[in-house]
Amino acid sequence: MPRMIVNDRPVDIAMDPRTPLLWALRDAANLTGTKYGCGVGGCGACTVMVDGAALRACLVTLSECEGRFITTIEGLSPDRSHPVQQAMVAEQAIQCGFCTPGIVMAAAALLARNANPSDDEIRDAIPNLCRCGVQPRLLEAVRRAARVMRRETTLHAAPVPGIAPADAARTTPALSPAPSGDTPR
Repeated sequence: MPRMIVNDRPVDIAMDPRTPLLWALRDAANLTGTKYGCGVGGCGACTVMVDGAALRACLVTLSECEGRFITTIEGLSPDRSHPVQQAMVAEQAIQCGFCTPGIVMAAAALLARNANPSDDEIRDAIPNLCRCGVQPRLLEAVRRAARVMRRETTLHAAPVPGIAPADAARTTPALSPAPSGDTPR
């Protein structure tokens, strides 16, 4: 039975050790934010962090994850306050949302190791496929998240879970003027 730390919690997964991490997360741990896209590591929809590195969960087996630290989109920031999540909303770099968790995880892993990436470094670190075409806005979202992580600006774009729709309309930049702490790009 493979043992690992998933979203800061010790987990024993009673599945065949050859099972891809993707299926263990979705089926055994009910962490469905990690998406199944292509199943061969090409699209990036299943990207999670394993010991801080962005990896395709469809390509990593449970036995390879034994004793490692796994972070999924659910564990990155339960209240959606991570700078990458906030910047993705602020820059409108989300369309249908299917690929978004994998993109966010790849971007978060990049910014954890490089707080000032070039556009080429961003493109190399986030080769995820998005059929909706958010790539131009994605670059600006990662740049903006990097500025937040370097403490050059602040960003508050997405309301926290459980907020009433009327309150969200008052606090969401798309529906109201930007907060005074937000710096224009």
